Amino acid sequence: MASSSERLGMPAAGTDNDEADGPGGSSGPGRLARLAPVLTGLTAFVCLLGWLQKRPCASANFDFIKTTTNACYTDIYPLYYVRGLNDGKVPYFDSLTGSDIQYVEYPVLSGGFMQLVAWLVKPFGLDERGMAFYNVTVLLLAALAVVAVLATAYAAGRRSLRTGLMVALSPALLLTAYINWDLLAVALSALAVAAWSARRPALAGTLLGLAIAAKFYPLLLLGPLVLLCVRAGRWRALGRMLAGTAGAWLLVNLPVMLFAWDGWKEFYTFSQERGVDWGSIFFYLQDHGLEKTTSDTGTLNLLGTGTFLVLAACIAVLAFAAPRRPRLAQLMFLVLVAFMLPNKVWSPQYVLWLLPLAVLARPKLPAFVVWQVGEIVYFFGIWWFLLSVSAQTPGADLSDTVSAVLSLDAPAGGISEDVYHLALLARFVTVLALAALVVWDVLRPSGDLVRTDDADDPAGGVLDGAPDVISLKRWRGTHHTSVPATP
Repeated sequence: MASSSERLGMPAAGTDNDEADGPGGSSGPGRLARLAPVLTGLTAFVCLLGWLQKRPCASANFDFIKTTTNACYTDIYPLYYVRGLNDGKVPYFDSLTGSDIQYVEYPVLSGGFMQLVAWLVKPFGLDERGMAFYNVTVLLLAALAVVAVLATAYAAGRRSLRTGLMVALSPALLLTAYINWDLLAVALSALAVAAWSARRPALAGTLLGLAIAAKFYPLLLLGPLVLLCVRAGRWRALGRMLAGTAGAWLLVNLPVMLFAWDGWKEFYTFSQERGVDWGSIFFYLQDHGLEKTTSDTGTLNLLGTGTFLVLAACIAVLAFAAPRRPRLAQLMFLVLVAFMLPNKVWSPQYVLWLLPLAVLARPKLPAFVVWQVGEIVYFFGIWWFLLSVSAQTPGADLSDTVSAVLSLDAPAGGISEDVYHLALLARFVTVLALAALVVWDVLRPSGDLVRTDDADDPAGGVLDGAPDVISLKRWRGTHHTSVPATP
């Protein structure tokens, strides 16, 4: 008897049809093994360019005026000193002085990463340790970037080369890789998606739990996995994935929770109490009629969280109402966008969160390039605006800013707030537009590039080729057939 997936015209679960490429096809792991040297080399080259882009700042010990002028800021070097790592303080266990922040304000695995590098640079002299901490961190982050690219390429199936190149050669990776420690969570999340695509739900959950222990945002990726597993009836795989996630997260967090509770909860307290930050749409809105609303942290949290929950509910409806089950990467990308658009914080390096999922969700160049241009505009906009703020100058208007850019120079004294608002909106609108295109692909799956050659969901793992068990279309069909016709 033909399998359910064959009757649906989809590749049968467990086949390599979604990974074949060219005459005769080839397995995903085998194809990735052949592409790995190319993708690794190109990613390493882009990471080297990213390091060189920060050299003007490193040579000046990351002086703030020079970092904003040259758009080469990083948190890594200053936080080595500000968070007490240079004094031998251990994150979460040792409190800080001279700051409103009492402990390291990152999730446990990121703090552990920082501590590891601090131990590695101890053999260096006191005057050299800060720069050694930065350079060793950069080297490890570059390795994580390679991991993220290879994992994303693996999850892409037969389009592994295109997808891998889109991540490896992206301007976003070059410009933002070393601003903060986000690549740790990005690489772990990409590995989790790759493990899920390889039908290893427990391993995927374990990796996702580690990613959540490094950064909060991977927690949101559980939502799409739950929704799609419910639609496909993949309860066992869902249970194993959730168990792996909870186990890995607890394994990393529980020791710190038990022995350094105040330090452990600093991340959550800090996230709740912080106000509007640069990059958030609320930063724009507070100058356009919502100043009173955005000045109250409680109201701000309620507005941001409430908006996200409404958007998340819409994504849940989309997951069950779409004519064909959405691909995993599509929903993951959408839920991250729904989280970021109304967030009170949207740092430049957050683009790395979206990057692997964006190319898996929609591996088409035109919209991707437009999005990357929007990110580039914002990247330079935020630093040049901070230059004007720190130098206490009005900043260049749009005409002078464009003239300076065309002359391959930074605007003297930075840019005005109005120009910065344009840069902020450029990123906001391009991300929103890319999300709208992904929604369009979900509603019109015949236009989805990944599915144009009869593939279903290369990154879907047990979802790939699985028939629907629960969906709005199926429910309607059952409901209509159960109602007798009126005589």
